[in-house]
Order: sequence, then structure tokens, then C-alpha cells
Amino acid sequence: METRQPTLTLGPVLYLWEGETWRDFYFRIADEAPVSHVYIGETVCSKRLHFFEPYLADVIGRLEGAGKQVVLSTLALVTIDREIRHVRATIDGSAYPVEANDLSALGMLRGRPHVVGPMVNVYNGATARLLAARGADAICLPPELPAASVNRIVADVPGVDFEVFAFGRVPLAISARCAHARSKGNIKDNCRFVCGDDPDGLPVLTLDGQPFLALNGVQTVSHTCQSLLGELHDLAEAGVSRFRLSPQHCDMVAVARIHDDVLADRTDADEGIARLRAVYPAAPLSNGFHEGREGAAWVARARNTAHGVNA
Repeated sequence: METRQPTLTLGPVLYLWEGETWRDFYFRIADEAPVSHVYIGETVCSKRLHFFEPYLADVIGRLEGAGKQVVLSTLALVTIDREIRHVRATIDGSAYPVEANDLSALGMLRGRPHVVGPMVNVYNGATARLLAARGADAICLPPELPAASVNRIVADVPGVDFEVFAFGRVPLAISARCAHARSKGNIKDNCRFVCGDDPDGLPVLTLDGQPFLALNGVQTVSHTCQSLLGELHDLAEAGVSRFRLSPQHCDMVAVARIHDDVLADRTDADEGIARLRAVYPAAPLSNGFHEGREGAAWVARARNTAHGVNA
């Protein structure tokens, strides 16, 4: 298979960060991070929109000035008329590509070039072909897919840019109710934006006191941080052309540089993983989904010596 030169992308911030923090984060990404595409927008809870919307134009201008391709991301769960209007306004009024994260957005985007986000269930080549025929020119595959499925889908659908979720706590579920607010004694309608107290998610513990999930408003994410750093070259050789880094509460410029170093063979995967753990010590790394196992597992694989790493 002819391979494309892979690039790094930055997914939308999933968590609630203060507006100025959100703005400054993207300013630094624009100036310093080796990423080609930057996804921005609220994908989790429409109540959060007012935190970053005053800064949106400045952020887009800074990113474009730095040569980044801006993509606007839509909500992953649309439940009320206000949210439908917001998604429609994002699509109809956008001069930028749009990433659809649910089926309602896909319907509005039919016939227009767009990106399919990782929260849309693309589990086989037939689905990917259908989405491509309806206008999708890029698809970020769901993070729970094993490598065999990723390879098969990419091989089955040439001409589409496929992206994989290479770094970040994995989005697992989203609900109309807000467990994050409830855990702090509030209800969703009067949540007081308590999710902002946990900029990297609120740990959920088992009865034995072991962390195994994290709450992010109405969303549930993994406790572990998915890392496919050791699999980047294999995926690129299979035809994956983009690797998504999902923002966590850490130095994401450093995270991007580590991935760029591994892709460019300036650093081997083992050294990169050690650096990644130092940059983001808040959660253990995992690659279980990619290996066809439980998502929280970490599987040390024999590395391809052609890329400078021994078994």
C-alpha cells in the first residue's frame, strides 16, 4: 500500500477550562506545536459554550496565521432545540471544515466535504464507504477499535484521510444527565459548572478505592490515557494519515513534540514513551483497545528494529 506522510492533529478540548486558559492554550499550540489540523469547539455540553465563544475569533486567527488547518467540532449529543440550532449555525455559517460528532450533524452535512469524528461509530469499511459517498473526506476512527479493524477499514476505503486517537483519555460514553454535577450535590440544570473544578476529569473509584474512570460533565472518559506512540509507524504503513492528540491538563506542546520526534525517527518509541510518562504522570498509559484487549491494559510489543527499537 502506498503510504502518505502522516501528520499530527489536535482534537477539541473535552474539559471545561476557563475562557482565558482555553484561549492561551490554543495561542501556544499555534505558535509552538507541530500539528497540521486543530479541532476546536464544544463537543460535550452546550452549557459551556459561553466560556470560550468570546475568544473564538482570536484563536482561529492565531491558528490560521501559524498555518494550521482549523476544523470546527460539533456536539456529540444533541437533545434540545437550542443545541440543534447551534449545530446548524456552526455548519451553515462556517467558512471552515466541520467535524460531525453525531448523526444529526452528519445529516446536515450531507453532500458537503466534512470530517467524521471519533464519537461516530465507524466499525467497518462499508460504513466508511457510505460516509465517504455522502461527503466525508476524513474520518477519525473510534478509539476502541483494535488494530486489525483499523487496518481493514483503511485498506477498504482508499482516498479518505483516516485518523486515529493516538493520545488522551478515551471518551467512552455521554449522557443526557450529568453525573459530575450529581456527585457534587447539584443537578444538571443548576450544575454551577462544577466540572470546571476538574480540568482533567473527576476520578471515579471502585469500592476498593481504585480509579477506573473519570467524569467530565455529562461525559465519561477512561482513567488511563491511551497512547499509540509505539504503534505510529505500523499505523502509518497501513495507510493512516493523521494521529489525533486529545488535550489533557499537561504540556500538550511537549506531547506533540514527542510524537513528532517518534514519527520522524529522531526518537525511538521506548524513549518517547518514557518522556510521555514524565510529561503526563496523572494517568497510566494504555493501549489495550488497539491490541484487542481491555482498554486499560498496557501491552509492551516487540518493536520494528527498522525504526530503531529492539524487542
